Amino acid sequence: MGEQVDAVVIGLGVAGQDVAHRLRDGGLTVVGVEEHLLGGECHNWACVPTKMMVRAGNVLAEAHRVPQLAGTATVTPDWSLVARRIRDEATHDWNDAEIAEELTDAGVRLVRGSARLAGPGKVVVDRASGGTEEFSARAVVLATGTRPAVPDIDGLAGTPYWTNRDVAELTEVPRSVTVLGGGPVGLEFAQVLRRFGAEVTVVEAEDRLLGREDPEVSAFAEDVLAGDGVRVVTGVKAERVEYGGGFVVRLADGQSVTSQRLLVATGREANLRELGLDTIGLDPQAKSLDADDRLRVADGVWAVGDITDRGQFTHVGTYQGRIAAADVLGQDGDRADYRAVPRCVFVDPEIGAVGLTRAQAEEQRLRVRIGRACIPESARGFLHHAGNAGFITLLADADRDVLVGAVSAGPAGGEVLGLLTLAVHARTPLPVLRNMIYAYPTFCRAVEDALRDMDTR
Repeated sequence: MGEQVDAVVIGLGVAGQDVAHRLRDGGLTVVGVEEHLLGGECHNWACVPTKMMVRAGNVLAEAHRVPQLAGTATVTPDWSLVARRIRDEATHDWNDAEIAEELTDAGVRLVRGSARLAGPGKVVVDRASGGTEEFSARAVVLATGTRPAVPDIDGLAGTPYWTNRDVAELTEVPRSVTVLGGGPVGLEFAQVLRRFGAEVTVVEAEDRLLGREDPEVSAFAEDVLAGDGVRVVTGVKAERVEYGGGFVVRLADGQSVTSQRLLVATGREANLRELGLDTIGLDPQAKSLDADDRLRVADGVWAVGDITDRGQFTHVGTYQGRIAAADVLGQDGDRADYRAVPRCVFVDPEIGAVGLTRAQAEEQRLRVRIGRACIPESARGFLHHAGNAGFITLLADADRDVLVGAVSAGPAGGEVLGLLTLAVHARTPLPVLRNMIYAYPTFCRAVEDALRDMDTR
């Protein structure tokens, strides 16, 4: 039978913790199960550490821009400062004791181990300390996240290749790095490592970087990396990896890339295989879980975060967590709405996007209107000068006269995206956006320029 509780949350990354806290605040008895570190990928190896790296790399880049703007400067990169911040300030040397204490002080019972479903409302935990523990619950929330997806490349297995976790724990920058994968993770690491002195080559099998975004975003990303001296190879697959003190990556077109280290950043896969999904009627081989607008995946089972494949972003997971928790508590809460999911790539300058791409709009057979503004030609871009590359692109549904998508690339691109995300989410009429007063001189004012461009096309 197992111990009777109200809810079991499997996976205590940021999304899982959020659900556990909300359910406990709602008066439920809650058990949280985590196999690895509390805080998950975001806190320990992804969002938090990597943005510390990005910040450090951006400071170096700004220092190199001093001769164009303010005088002279001598810059000497020192990765030890970055590593120390990540160890001491972000992860506490990858110790989750503080997070655990916060969770248990809130009344959540923490069980460390590997959990699996054993039928409706049944959870079995193989405890890290040994033995098993069983629970019966009226609600089970799955928040198990993802792990790096390692491609089946001849010779790769068994070599000391890196994933994002290895770079997050890096204490010394290598002389050279090959990055397999031209998605956000690969690009952010590529730019940071290059700014700290490594020779970097990015290899992307698809025809362009950031393939889920529109081509203009891909072209911008490639220009940004090239500006830092990163070599980019697209449209060719890695066929073989050789290792002998260093790496040689053999490409399908006959090229080879040699480097001291190899970073595999070719995407992520959901942690679903060992969850016992078949015991509740779900496919254990599924790549993701199909959750409804209340995040239900089966009777008494909810799923939040990366495993729902609605965008591998912390903000999506916590958004879903709020909705799932309300549903578990029997509250008449919001339904999940993914029309305006913001997406940011923290290269410098930043790339932010929200809503539909042009390709997606075409698939939906929308009649669209486009407006575009160039950041260097905007007032703030002109004043900003060095490092001011970027653009604003607005995608409007011409029949409803509302924005359905947008891109904000440039300095503070992710921050400017907030305004555009609100506009897409709230279905703000274009006349309202045109008649707003935009502060001068801000990067946001380029949105007004893009609206004006849309009217002239």
